[in-house]
Amino acid sequence: MPSSPEHYGPLSSGEQHDDGTHRTRSQFTHRHLSQMASYVPSSPLRVIAHVDLDAFYAQCEMVRLGLPDDQPLAVQQWQSLIAINYPARRSGMAGRLGSVADAKKVCPDLIAQHVATWREGDDKWAYRDDAAANIATDKVSLDPYRLESRKILALVREHLPENLQRVEKASVDEVFLDLSAQVHSILLDRFPELQQPPPYNDPAERLPLPSVAALDWQADALVDLDEESEGENPDWDDVAILIGSEIVRGLRAEIRERLRYTCSAGIACNKLLSKLGSGYKKPNRQTVVRNRAVGIFLHDFKLTKIRNLGGKLGEQVVSLFGTEQVKDLLPVSVEQLKSKLGDDTGVWLYNTIRGVDTSEVNPRTEIKSMLSAKSFRPYINTQDQAFKWLRIFVGDIFNRLVEEGVLENRRRPKTIHLSARHATQTRSRQIPIPQGKAIDEKLLMNLARDLLSQILGEGSIWPCTNLSLTVGGFEDGIKNNMGIGAFLVKGDAALSLKAADHGTNAPTSTERPHKRARAEEGGIQRFFAKGQRERTPSAEAEATRTHVHGNSVDDFQSNQKYDADADADAETHAAMRTQLSERPMTAGLRCPRCDASFEMPEALQSHMDWHMAKDIQEEERVKPAFAERSRNAISVRGTSSKGSTGSSTSRRGGRGGGGGGSSSSKLEQGQRRLKFG
Repeated sequence: MPSSPEHYGPLSSGEQHDDGTHRTRSQFTHRHLSQMASYVPSSPLRVIAHVDLDAFYAQCEMVRLGLPDDQPLAVQQWQSLIAINYPARRSGMAGRLGSVADAKKVCPDLIAQHVATWREGDDKWAYRDDAAANIATDKVSLDPYRLESRKILALVREHLPENLQRVEKASVDEVFLDLSAQVHSILLDRFPELQQPPPYNDPAERLPLPSVAALDWQADALVDLDEESEGENPDWDDVAILIGSEIVRGLRAEIRERLRYTCSAGIACNKLLSKLGSGYKKPNRQTVVRNRAVGIFLHDFKLTKIRNLGGKLGEQVVSLFGTEQVKDLLPVSVEQLKSKLGDDTGVWLYNTIRGVDTSEVNPRTEIKSMLSAKSFRPYINTQDQAFKWLRIFVGDIFNRLVEEGVLENRRRPKTIHLSARHATQTRSRQIPIPQGKAIDEKLLMNLARDLLSQILGEGSIWPCTNLSLTVGGFEDGIKNNMGIGAFLVKGDAALSLKAADHGTNAPTSTERPHKRARAEEGGIQRFFAKGQRERTPSAEAEATRTHVHGNSVDDFQSNQKYDADADADAETHAAMRTQLSERPMTAGLRCPRCDASFEMPEALQSHMDWHMAKDIQEEERVKPAFAERSRNAISVRGTSSKGSTGSSTSRRGGRGGGGGGSSSSKLEQGQRRLKFG
C-alpha cells in the first residue's frame, strides 16, 4: 500500500493556461505518452477496461439450450436459485429467491434449469432431470461454466494484438484488460505529431494539444461533467479513453456474434474505476469514466460497492465514521484516517475514495488450486461412504486437470489435501503428489485414501458433514531439464530415449541407463582418463551403445524432473548429433572445438554445452593440483635461489616449514602445514 496520498488528476489552471483562459499545450508530457507503451501503472494516460459477462451462469444455459433472448431463466441448485437472467428480473424477480416454487409464482414463464451434477459410477458430469431430488447422491458440477469461460477468454486473447495485450482473468465471468500499449500504438498512427521527439529531447516537455475539438462516444454511457468542464476541449487522456472504448466495443460485439454472450464493460484509467463502470449500466452496456469525471462518478457511491471494501474492512469504516457514503468521507483528512485505521490502510482509503488506484493488471491467469467438495444432508457415517465420494471428487478434479494440460505435462499440481468436518471440528491432512509418476485417477484415488486413513487414525469423524479434496501448488511442466551431468551421458541411450519421447516403444529395464554406465565403465571419469583421445559426438555415442537400451516410454515421461532423467535427455541430444553427422550438412554450423557439423542451431548449442560440462569437470579435477603448484611457485619467487637445486628445494619445502625461506610464508584460513618424513 502507498505510504502517502497519490494524485494524477488534471493540472491546476495556472499550469494549464498562459493567460488564464486559453491552453496552448497539453497538460501531459512526452514521458506520460511513452509510459503507455510499458504499462506504467501510475501513468495518467493509462487505459484499463473491465469486461463482465451479464448473469453468466444463466447465459450459459440460455446458449446451451438455444433459447430466445427474452426467455426468463434461472439456474437451480437443489431447491435454490443461484443465477437469474435479466428477462426474469424484468418480470419482477429481484435478487435470489428462496425456492423454485416461489420464483414461478412471480414469473410463471420462468425456466428453472438445474446445474450439471456428478453421480457415482459416471466418468463425466451430466445434466439430469432428477438432479434436484438426488441431493444425497449427486454432486454439483460447475465445469460447463468453466469451459464457456475458457472459450470467452480465448476469444479475448485472439481479438487483441498478440504483442500488445495484457489480460487478467479476475473470475470465471470477468476480465481486466490493460489497453495502454495498444492505445499508444493507435495514437501514434492517428496523430503523426506524437511521433516527433520532444523539444530539446526533454521528456518533461508538454505535448501539443490534440487536433480534435469533439469526440464521438457513440452509444457509450458517458459519465457527465458539469457544463463548464464539458465545454473544454479534449486532452490526450480523453482521446486515449475514447480509443480504449472503441477497442472494447469491438470486442464485445465479437463475443456476441461468435459466442452469443452479452457483456458489460467499464473503461477508465485504473482497475478500481473500470470495475465500478462495468456494473454501472448493466446489461450489455459500457460506461466510460474520463479522468475529469472521477469525482462526480464516485460522489454518490456506497463504500461497500468499492472493490476491497465489501467485507470486514468496509464494515469497520462504516462503524468508525457512521456513514457508508463516499461523499461523506471526502472531507475526512488523511491524518484522521491514518489515526483510526493505521498508516497504510488510512492512506489507501484516502486515495481509493478519490479514484486513485495503481494496482497492475496481472496477465498470469493460471489457476492455483482445484477443489471438489460436498456438504452432506443427511450426514455420512462410514468409511465406505466416504470412499464413494472420494471417487467422485477424484473424477471431478482429474477431468479439470486434463483440461489444464496435465497429460501433456504442461502444468501439474504438487500437493493434495483432504479436509473432513465432524460437528464443529475440522480435520485435514496434506501430502505431496509424487513428481516421478504420471498423474491419473488411480494415483489420485490412492493418495486420497491415504489421507482419509491418516485422518481416521486420529479419531472418528462420523457423522461427517463435509468432505473436500484439493490439489494445489501448480507449476509449469519441465521438459528437457538438463543438469551439468546430463551432457556427459551419451550413446544409444539418446536414440532409445528420443524414440520414447516421440511415443515409440522401447524395451524396459529396471536399472537407469546412467547407473549402468557407471557400473560397467567406471562412471563419469572414463571421459577424462589420461591419454584418452578426444572423441567426436558420434564416436562417444558408439562407445556407449551397450549401456542405454531399456528405458521405457513411461519411465522417461514420468521422471523428467529428476536429474537422472535429465542425464538421459542429454543422450537424446547426443543421438541427434550422431544422426546429423551421417548426412550432408547444408546449414554450415560447425563446432569450433571439434569441427562437428550440425543442421540446427539448437543442436549446436547443446553440443557446446556438453563441451562446457567437460571443461568444468576437468577444471574441478585439476584445480587442487593447480592451486598447489601456484602456491609453490609463489614460494619459489620469494627466494633468491635461481638454480635447479634451490628451486627444487623451495618447491619441496614450501609448505613444510623446512626449507628455502618458506617458513615465513603465511598460512591461509583452513590450511595446515604438512610434515614430510
